[in-house]
Amino acid sequence: MIETPYLLFLGDAPDQLAAKVAQGIKDWRPEYAIGQFRMEGCNADMGLPDLSLAEAKAKGVKTLVIGVANRGGIISPAWKKVLVEALEEGFDLASGLHNLLREEPELVAVAEATGRKLHDVRVPSVAYPIANGVKRSGKRMLAVGTDCSVGKMYTALCMEKELRARGHKATFRATGQTGILITGNGVPLDAVVADFMAGAVEWLTPDNDADHWDLIEGQGSLFHVSYSGVTMALVHGGQPDALVLCHEPTRDHMRGLPGYKLPSLEALRELALTCARVGNPNCKVVGVSVNTQHMSETEASAYLAKIEADMGLPATDPFRFGAAKLVDALEAI
Repeated sequence: MIETPYLLFLGDAPDQLAAKVAQGIKDWRPEYAIGQFRMEGCNADMGLPDLSLAEAKAKGVKTLVIGVANRGGIISPAWKKVLVEALEEGFDLASGLHNLLREEPELVAVAEATGRKLHDVRVPSVAYPIANGVKRSGKRMLAVGTDCSVGKMYTALCMEKELRARGHKATFRATGQTGILITGNGVPLDAVVADFMAGAVEWLTPDNDADHWDLIEGQGSLFHVSYSGVTMALVHGGQPDALVLCHEPTRDHMRGLPGYKLPSLEALRELALTCARVGNPNCKVVGVSVNTQHMSETEASAYLAKIEADMGLPATDPFRFGAAKLVDALEAI
């Protein structure tokens, strides 16, 4: 188990979205987030106290969590000095990057010398099966996006919270590093060998009560040339009964791909539903979740109203305005 509370390491994150791991922990487990550690050039800010390692230690912090999700998931050489100092100060380290802490000889040596632990949460811990496509009992919702990092995890978490508030059986199913750090379990799907990804999603969402909802955290995008593979594994392995389309409307291009524009929500609906009905012919698109954090409330409300008029689907920002509309749609299935 990763010991709490945390100091969230933002490193030299170039923007707020690059620190989405820290943002997720701060928003969904604020009791764990004691402070943040930022290096020179960091353009992300969680609104938490900026603490030195010594100050964090004095406040009872147990683990330094790497809160950055950079392209390729690498441990920057610029971070190494801070990570070594954190171990020497008495902190454990936790990371969800592809570049594993345990594969860094310098960190391993210092951890052994100081008796500290290195937690790599993006390491599959189960021998996942190959998907068999057999229909499972229970109900499943999958969040699918026009792009990476548009709010798929937040959508699923908000819907789980609303379902439980209404007395329904519901479980958020984490498929990425941030979700795993928030909930303590899940499947690090993009680190699973490709042949077993869909099977890992089947394993994560097993047979359940007929009235139980699994809220599956989406990853990547079917339209993202870098990460579409993990999305397809979720679509087929999850066999969702319901899809929620997720979108961030203020972007000029797809995350990390300046030559690619975001697809329309209509295009996402058509492609995602076509792919999902391979595994579940009864799958439906039930609503739209829009990340409106860069819009005023007036702009956001007008944008959501337009989507509802154009697409005939309920639309909301579930983190800003609540997930009631989306849960209403699930209840109607």
